[in-house]
Amino acid sequence: MADGKSGVRAAGEQRGVSAGDDSRFAPEWLELRERADAAARAPGLLRPLRTWLSGRAVAQDRGLVIRDLGCGTGSMGRWLAVRLPGPQHWILHDHDAALLARAECRLPASARDGSPVTATAEHGDLARLTADALVGTSLVTASALLDLLTADEVRALAAACAGAGCPALLALSVAGRVELTPSDPLDAEIGAAFNDHQRRTDRGRRLLGPDAVAAATDAFERHGAMVHVQPSPWRLGGPEDALTAEWLRGWVGAACAQRPDLAPRAAPYLRERLSACAVGELSVMVQHTDLLALPQPLPGSG
Repeated sequence: MADGKSGVRAAGEQRGVSAGDDSRFAPEWLELRERADAAARAPGLLRPLRTWLSGRAVAQDRGLVIRDLGCGTGSMGRWLAVRLPGPQHWILHDHDAALLARAECRLPASARDGSPVTATAEHGDLARLTADALVGTSLVTASALLDLLTADEVRALAAACAGAGCPALLALSVAGRVELTPSDPLDAEIGAAFNDHQRRTDRGRRLLGPDAVAAATDAFERHGAMVHVQPSPWRLGGPEDALTAEWLRGWVGAACAQRPDLAPRAAPYLRERLSACAVGELSVMVQHTDLLALPQPLPGSG
């Protein structure tokens, strides 16, 4: 759950977006992680996405309509809008009205080729995004969302995208692998407990955590989509990197929430890691995966 001081979820990087989750995710944390997110997202997925979008935008003689699920302060829009050509209208979805207001006013005004970019906000439950609701949508996108969903929710998202014939770009899903340098004997045990916490049952919902990308790949492929995945790791470290310290607190906190017996050893471990971080003697690689699902033409559709 969210840390009351920083807004960091126990996962160290995620936030609640699902029905019934009223935890607020602090904008300070979203701002802190935005540079690392931008550096991590897989640019190699943009070429097949642009190719897919360009043909359909021209054929339909209109600009792109992009829905950003769980948009937070809008970092995905700020990263992606300037990398796609043509007029764009972004529909920003989040359960947090304050974050939505920030996102709507901070989207870039221009696309990659100087075309206009506009935005509107929709406050509410993402579970209501059916195929009918997605009609006319050119692209569904999300960042750090997929691993917070259940298997049923991922299947529903894939079905909605398939029914509407729109692709999905789902970035920065946790992969369950963390590498700290220098290493420590407790790293693996904390990492395993953290991964178990990512797969926890939260208010009756069994979260996918590190299994999300595999589940989404299967779900989209069952609907005939072509799925591309690429790694998108966070690379953290350096004496001025406040993100590393905040991530460490969340990572260790999640492990101890899952396994309270770790707390006596985790407390000195965290102190030592934070001390190393403060003087630039710790680097961390947090593995994520980006997924692009492109619908394929139905047989006989031309």
